[in-house]
Amino acid sequence: MAGTDPLDRYNAKRDFTKTAEPAGTLAPGHGNSFMVQKHDATRLHWDFRLELDGVLKSWAVTRGPSLDPDEKRLAVRTEDHPLSYATFEGTIPKGEYGGGTVMLWDRGTWAPIAGKSAKDLDKGHLHFTLDGERMKGEWLLIRLKPRAKEKRENWLLRKIDDAYAGGTDTLVEEALTSVATGRTMVEIAEGAKPKFSPARGGGPRRASAGVEGARRKRSTLRKPPSTSFAGPPPRAGEDSPVFRDPQLCTLVDSVPAGSGWLHEVKYDGYRALVAVGGGTAKVFTRSGLDWTDKFGRIAEAAAALSVRSALIDGEIVAFKDGRPDFSTLKDAISEGGAMTLFAFDLLAVDGEDLTGLPTIERKERLRTLIANGERIQFAEHVLGSGEALFDAMCREGLEGVVSKRADAPYTGKRDRSWLKAKCIRRQEFVVIGWTPSDKKRGFKSLLLGLREGDGWRYAGKVGTGFTQGVMDDLAERMAKLAVKTPPVDATGLKPYRAMVRGAKWIEPELVAEIAFTEVTPDKVLRHPSFLGLRADKPAAEVVAEVAEPAPAAPAIHVMVSSRDRLVFPDSDVTKGELADYYAALAPIMLPWAGRRPISLVRCPQGRARACFFQKHDAGSFGDHVHHVDVREKDGSVEPYLYVDDADGLVACVQMGTIEFHGWGSRIDPLEKPDRLVIDLDPDEGLDFADTKRAAEHVSAQLAELGLVSFPLLSGGKGVHVVVPLTPQAEWPAVKDFADRFARALAGAEPDRFVAVATKTKRKGRIFIDYLRNQRGATAIMPYSARARAGAPVAAPVSWSELRDIDTAARWSVRDADELLQRATSRALAGWGMAEQVLPDL
Repeated sequence: MAGTDPLDRYNAKRDFTKTAEPAGTLAPGHGNSFMVQKHDATRLHWDFRLELDGVLKSWAVTRGPSLDPDEKRLAVRTEDHPLSYATFEGTIPKGEYGGGTVMLWDRGTWAPIAGKSAKDLDKGHLHFTLDGERMKGEWLLIRLKPRAKEKRENWLLRKIDDAYAGGTDTLVEEALTSVATGRTMVEIAEGAKPKFSPARGGGPRRASAGVEGARRKRSTLRKPPSTSFAGPPPRAGEDSPVFRDPQLCTLVDSVPAGSGWLHEVKYDGYRALVAVGGGTAKVFTRSGLDWTDKFGRIAEAAAALSVRSALIDGEIVAFKDGRPDFSTLKDAISEGGAMTLFAFDLLAVDGEDLTGLPTIERKERLRTLIANGERIQFAEHVLGSGEALFDAMCREGLEGVVSKRADAPYTGKRDRSWLKAKCIRRQEFVVIGWTPSDKKRGFKSLLLGLREGDGWRYAGKVGTGFTQGVMDDLAERMAKLAVKTPPVDATGLKPYRAMVRGAKWIEPELVAEIAFTEVTPDKVLRHPSFLGLRADKPAAEVVAEVAEPAPAAPAIHVMVSSRDRLVFPDSDVTKGELADYYAALAPIMLPWAGRRPISLVRCPQGRARACFFQKHDAGSFGDHVHHVDVREKDGSVEPYLYVDDADGLVACVQMGTIEFHGWGSRIDPLEKPDRLVIDLDPDEGLDFADTKRAAEHVSAQLAELGLVSFPLLSGGKGVHVVVPLTPQAEWPAVKDFADRFARALAGAEPDRFVAVATKTKRKGRIFIDYLRNQRGATAIMPYSARARAGAPVAAPVSWSELRDIDTAARWSVRDADELLQRATSRALAGWGMAEQVLPDL
């Protein structure tokens, strides 16, 4: 009815003498804000609200927004809310409408995409962008056709596949605190005072970045949408790390094979090291020049990262027609255009030197810092399958692929642990002169040289790729560097006298990026094209790049005897196959199992025969299996086993090992766990669906306390809920937390859970095994095989995936290729990574 107050329904549902919610009064609609409120009422949901026509148009999203474009989330239209509701956070009394805890979970601005209008909402569809603290990029709301007896409108909320898209439910699973107060749902319910949260958007420090692999047959590089970067206030209190020499790549003629290599897009831009600290950031070139003034907006975005200090390695690019383009980057630098840093390595963070860690572990640590934005993005990678990625990059006209040993440290020099394979040939050359033009243009061609020994040699000339503006700039630069004699040896020029007749020579200082098809037998370029000048590399370092043969897959140095012996008789899996599985999975298993005290399940005659645990080093495993001395309660010191490379894993298999179980801490710091595990062990009579529901419930209870958790299929019959921890609390505190958490769960739902190990008390219930979290106790390691029928393995999954899996033994040792692909999939992006500490209970 005309003139009806759109807030009448809102006001009619509430008694404002009992609830702290604001009364509904219509306000002028001049803004474009949006917000999301996490609401634990009769059922947990997320209230999504858009400011329009002076009110907040509202939808209840039952499972919360998802970054996965394939996830369509039901959004039930609810009554319009007043604009004053935008800042509400607190508790609605029980018995009142919507009774329960409300958290301000996200906030920002929204706008219809270009060519669309907010009026599209009345038509049943709205395509819009969000610029919030957690929700960014393009989204879509679509109204479903009404069904009989439905009283409310049902809509679908979906993420559009853009630079901000990511893994399944990462938003709701990991963003667990208020963007306004830093409080968890429990703290809000208890009326705790607001606090500043240490992480981006109030949640644990972990990115929800999208993952694109070669498996999707599309580029891993996407241009970010043109929205502004909005980060949290910078964290001061620690000086910036100093510049250090970057790791350099060796040119090879093909992409290396094997799972020991991870592969990234080769970016067409400027290499940069970004040092963050003290609330500011500096951007250095690969030679150590401070170019912060040239990359000011990237420095601003880096300064806003949720760290005290960091040293990040990456490549700065600018886009043209959706692809990185070097010439466009040059223009962007001089004109202040849009540029993006693709971050691919983390050398230090918060005072901790990471260069000794494996590449794959450094990258996963880096992922926790980067929330993909317009200025900074995480550089995704694939494990193995480098040839497929290379073919995809070449088809899309990109430069090539960089391959890195997954287990290699960061050495800060050129070695064969970082390799590059190029789709087109290009490199730097030094300009040594020019030939005059018979037309009005400034010159006909540039003469090029390369460093060779103590001098220079002629390498050809380039006459294409110049705009008039570039030619004018080059002519002005070269005029200042003019010399009378050529910088190259006259004898070396004799074969090319006709090519350089009438040449004007200059000091060899200008470095140019040149593309070409090949080098002729007399060492000059064929079909060269000028791409631009480079100022980030000294001329004296410009030498000829000659592609070397790609190395073979990293060799295993442990001989496996009796490879044909059946270890899993029911599955015909041999000892050799098991060893090959661990060798292949080492890059993704060692970040969890490496440098951690382990207990081995050894079955020398196969899983069907006698098996036993071994945790101490008896000196029989060889040089690739190590030990750490651990002081026991009685004061004795025992040598506990650990491994740190693929050879160590295979050496254990050689000695009859099937399973790897690990402590909750690394060998350093041994007394401070970096993970907590809630092992859900169901009674024999329970279905796996019961265990899955229990795992989600446990995760939700941890989330109420502000802790992110991840599901691990045990490979047996249960699920482990894994809680990563910053190594801060010591063993007694971690055990105490797990004990009280488990007993609280069992006390709240005694018909569902039990927190004691007694078999008779488990009937029809799920045992919450919290004892995995005491010093010396172990839990199965991700990707470890299990000594069970079918040769199953423990496998990480996402919470969304878990809902559709019907067994804890979904994958086996014969699924190595699939497990490797999954490790860099969108679903598992950043699995098991979060910077968080235990809350007070």
